[in-house]
Amino acid sequence: MKAIILKSFGGPESFELCDVPKPVPHAGQVLVRVHATSINPLDYQVRRGDYPDLVPLPAITGHDVSGVVEEVGPGVTIFSPGDEVWYTPQIFDGPGSYAEYHVAAESIIGKKPSSLSHLEAASLSLVGGTAWEALIVRAGLRVGESILVHGGAGGVGHVAIQLAKAMGAKVFTTVREANFEFARSLGADVVIDYKKEDYVDVIMRETGGLGVDVVFDTIGGNTLSRSPDVLAQLGRVVTIVDIAQPQNLIEAWGKNASYYFVFTRQNRGKLDELSALVERGQLRPHVGAVYSLADIPLAHARLESPNNGVQGKIAIAVEPSAHLVSAYS
Repeated sequence: MKAIILKSFGGPESFELCDVPKPVPHAGQVLVRVHATSINPLDYQVRRGDYPDLVPLPAITGHDVSGVVEEVGPGVTIFSPGDEVWYTPQIFDGPGSYAEYHVAAESIIGKKPSSLSHLEAASLSLVGGTAWEALIVRAGLRVGESILVHGGAGGVGHVAIQLAKAMGAKVFTTVREANFEFARSLGADVVIDYKKEDYVDVIMRETGGLGVDVVFDTIGGNTLSRSPDVLAQLGRVVTIVDIAQPQNLIEAWGKNASYYFVFTRQNRGKLDELSALVERGQLRPHVGAVYSLADIPLAHARLESPNNGVQGKIAIAVEPSAHLVSAYS
């Protein structure tokens, strides 16, 4: 099979398209023909060497799969050859999704939502599971609450806005002015241009000085340290990025704040919950660009570049038929 191999840590040129043996499913495992995957910040963090002790080289990386079951191992009862499935491979535990085939444990695989294409499903598995873990499992977002989603036009952010609206929350988000219409189309109630406005001033004005119940940080920098400045009493802060910046813990203490640091876990339950929202029309991933398996280095370079012009996710058409030319550019 064809696979993109990470030969050394570094830039996008560290990848090489190679022929490698097709994996074989063992007990409790499923062999999937990968139709599509996608690119996440985690992918380029792994590639550049942020987690060298967790990723032995050479490696097949990648963290999203949408495809069709090719073969099942002994003991598999839920899936059969021909089933359309989607999932996030176990992170830092075996080969990833940048290949024509992938083997995974039955327990982490879900049935692909029928209303999504493979490109769309592959663009939702990791970011959807991350947003669900952050907002629903950890922050416990409730009807009538308010939330600030930093980076609402990105992969996790654009899903988080939709999840928060599905939960009945009022959504504030920070994006570039060029993404205002996109953020509003997802359901954002208040859109803030972080280049021209101080989001702290906007939120305190819009909430009458009360602040928001939840802050979701998807971008890092000083957003986490400034979170207490916009937080309501008993508010919750959730982050999926590093915490190297100094924190404003005195202000957080005064707000009786709770902090959650999220590294998403793989299981079928979250996928089934996301599928239900998709089928009810409350959630849909946005594919902003599509590349081929061979062009994964170009996709990495684009996602890493400032002002990359991508709304939502960059998807990878591993199976050529997955590339819907009329729908994406």
